[in-house]
Amino acid sequence: MGQACGHALLCRSQPPSSEIRGQQVFLRPEESSAPALTTRLSTTWSEQLQDALLRLAAVVDARSLRVALRDSIQDLLPSTECVCVYILEEDSRLLSDDPPHELPKEGKIRSIVDQLKRCQCAGLPPSELPEKYRICLATPLPAHRRALVIPIVDREQDKAISVLLVGCKPLSDQDELQLNMLEKHASVACGRVQAIQTSYQRPPLSPSPIQTHNALLHLNVSDQDYSELDRDILQLCGELYDLDAASLQLKVINYLQQQTQSQCCCLLLVSEDNHQLFCQVVGDKVLEEEISFPLMFGRFGQVVEKKKSITLQDISAEECRQLSSMLGCEISSLLCVPVASRATGQVVALACAFNKQGGQRHTEADEYAIQHCFCYTSTVLTSTLAFQKEQKLKVECQALLQVAKNLFTHLDDVSVLLQEIIVEARNLSDAEICSVFLLDRVSHELVAKVFDGGVVSDEEKEFRIPADQGIAGHVATTGQILNIKDAYSHPLFYRGVDDSTGFKTRNILCFPIKDENNKVIGVAELVNKTNGPWFNRFDEDLATAFSIYCGISIAHSLLYKKVHEAQFRSHLANEMMMYHMKVSEEEVTKLLVTGLEPVLEIHPCFAEFTYMPRSLPDDTTPMGILSMFEDMGFINTYKIDLHTLARFCLMVKKGYRDPPYHNWMHAFSVSHFCYLLYKNLGLSNYLEDIEIFALFVSCMCHDLDHRGTNNSFQVASQSVLAALYSSEGSVMERHHFAQAIAILNTHGCNIFEKFSRKDYQRMLDLMRDIILATDLAHHLRIFKDLQKMADDGYDPKNQTHRSMLLCLLMTSCDLSDQTKGWKTTRKIAELIYKEFFSQGDLEKAMGNRPSEMMDREKAYIPELQISFMEHIAMPIYKLLSELFPGATELYERVAANREQWTKVSHKFTIRGLPSNNSLDFLDQEYELLQSQGAFGSDDHCLNGCLDDVEGGGDGGRGQ
Repeated sequence: MGQACGHALLCRSQPPSSEIRGQQVFLRPEESSAPALTTRLSTTWSEQLQDALLRLAAVVDARSLRVALRDSIQDLLPSTECVCVYILEEDSRLLSDDPPHELPKEGKIRSIVDQLKRCQCAGLPPSELPEKYRICLATPLPAHRRALVIPIVDREQDKAISVLLVGCKPLSDQDELQLNMLEKHASVACGRVQAIQTSYQRPPLSPSPIQTHNALLHLNVSDQDYSELDRDILQLCGELYDLDAASLQLKVINYLQQQTQSQCCCLLLVSEDNHQLFCQVVGDKVLEEEISFPLMFGRFGQVVEKKKSITLQDISAEECRQLSSMLGCEISSLLCVPVASRATGQVVALACAFNKQGGQRHTEADEYAIQHCFCYTSTVLTSTLAFQKEQKLKVECQALLQVAKNLFTHLDDVSVLLQEIIVEARNLSDAEICSVFLLDRVSHELVAKVFDGGVVSDEEKEFRIPADQGIAGHVATTGQILNIKDAYSHPLFYRGVDDSTGFKTRNILCFPIKDENNKVIGVAELVNKTNGPWFNRFDEDLATAFSIYCGISIAHSLLYKKVHEAQFRSHLANEMMMYHMKVSEEEVTKLLVTGLEPVLEIHPCFAEFTYMPRSLPDDTTPMGILSMFEDMGFINTYKIDLHTLARFCLMVKKGYRDPPYHNWMHAFSVSHFCYLLYKNLGLSNYLEDIEIFALFVSCMCHDLDHRGTNNSFQVASQSVLAALYSSEGSVMERHHFAQAIAILNTHGCNIFEKFSRKDYQRMLDLMRDIILATDLAHHLRIFKDLQKMADDGYDPKNQTHRSMLLCLLMTSCDLSDQTKGWKTTRKIAELIYKEFFSQGDLEKAMGNRPSEMMDREKAYIPELQISFMEHIAMPIYKLLSELFPGATELYERVAANREQWTKVSHKFTIRGLPSNNSLDFLDQEYELLQSQGAFGSDDHCLNGCLDDVEGGGDGGRGQ
């Protein structure tokens, strides 16, 4: 039986012979067990067992058998959580009615049933159980709960004729003995019901407890009557082709009036929420407005709940009066029969027959005729009602979609949006008047600036009421919809306005408007239903759906307003920033007054890899940029206006902030290295001219507005830049590119103004890709592809190869300080780690733990530099030398610097760290090596590297 059924299966004794089937029989336990049973059962347990056996002895139909079996188990096992009853039908199908389903013909439960023995286990497979019973029967169950499978066995046929699935506590010996007795009597009862069903050949009716077993056994309907009834119902079914529920009800009601010989019949339909009864057709008339009343109106609610018929004697005089008012005549007799859905077993309608002809009372035959009718027609009726509801919902959805379209086209103005909400709400619900209030949480008031008919002018005061008073205040406070059918009788309604204006408020539907967080942001109030006596449940559902659109549109409109204001503020701030970055004509004229200086006049070695661009004074660097533009031929090739170029260069220079490393001097050094690559490696043979141009301009702009912190810091600190770019990655790099575009868009700075539209777009795309490539995370992602490109051989006609080469060249330029002499490399490291440690201090202040390289108390710079050069810098320049043989000296110089860092690390490992401040040892190390003559004489002044000079910038890791 499997591990889940680890308990022993208990065998039971044989049931009685067929001779006693159909009789009221009480079995006694075997002699061997009688003493034990007598000693263990208390008086209470004996009475419960006797009641259970009497209950089983009285059943004569399948429905009452199910109820008796369920009730008996619950009485004998008080800890029972659920009981699912299956009864054998059609010789092979074990069927349950709650909910309607069949026991699987294969699986664990069926295998237990086939053994014809009771099984107690730790749970049953969920896939074999209806959802309703999975909580109390599905494996795994807790240790204090068990699942019982109890086959009720017909020993003559040697098969299960009923099965009980029970969720309860583990069985005691006393429980086992009582279940033994119960199973024997249940077997007799099941056999009796089967015998009765076999002898009684009428068509099966919808299960209904209204038939007592006396009525079922003694109701005398002849074969001729049966045939005539059958022909009539078949003829009726052939006529039920209407898609309109009212037309279908007319035909069914006409049939019931003929069969029961009643003056009038009607159907009281049960609403889906089981809160209302409503009537659409009475006799041969379709009502203009359906009549509805609470489900608990009189005894009708009990008919739905208990599924038992009632007559005129069962209702009160007041109920009789109301029914007479609805029918328009006095009631002399009444029969109300519940109509159950064959799919769910739930009551979906009450069939009512009034005033039987001849002044007689309705009989059991009338009740049977009604049941017989709905045995065949209830499915058609419920399907037609469902179809009609779907059609109504379709129209409603189309209307709501149009509403959404109308509302979301007015997000720019809240007042216009509210006016649109009023119009749409009034049209959807057929209301006479609509008002909308917004909740002011500061003053705790409901504010109305828009009324039905217009918007309050600026001169007029907006209308305000306390947010906790009146009908609107009640809805705003509770967040619940309020449907008032009689306004004057409601305690929250104030009649003063009606008395002063002459307007009559009949009914009100007031509903809340909520935002996406389910908080009330407003209230809408509909007054006076124009096509009915009051607002119905459909109006409530429509208002609820409509309020969702209202809440979203109002929230978005208010957000749109805030965003619009933020855009204006951002634009204003950008204007202020650009104003302070603005380059004056005097500055441009001063830069160009002497003309462009040839690069050889700047320094004879300006175009050699050994030249150190940081030796140039800061104020001469713009001229250096212009000279490189001229020497590379960009000015003539792309017809760049000199004043525009000078203004662009000066704007870019002003666009850099002043962190220790990522500043303008770093950008100038990176741009100079790009120039060196062009002059020494013959880039024209590898790339198109526009790509080389884009590379050079990108080097100038690649760290614009760098704040001295990396991407991780932006995200961790939830900065404005992270909010803008974190979803796309490479936060700082995207900001650098955005700043470059802002400068290009500044008046008089667009050096690409002579480009065609196609070339202009390509230039911006190239700049974007090249600047994003300065993120070392990007470089690490594509390094394998770069290596493969070098191994396979570079193809200048391959667009992918050219794109990857541009990324490699940009990274090479960005880290170019590592290709200079040891003195430059050492001082650059000081600038870099000064910036890193500043970020580490900020992270500590935020309560975060910085990485080792950012922590001035933990970082050991020589080891960090060695690791960086071995894993990042040296592979880059090694790859560059494989593609460009002329770049070999760059790789060798980086390797030499790496060896120098190894020597420094070795010396200071022996000595120990000089202090907790990791920057301190650099000065000591430099002085030591300089005293040993390691550097020789160096007349260059390194701009941005000396202690008394402010310095430069980089992207990615910052080297």
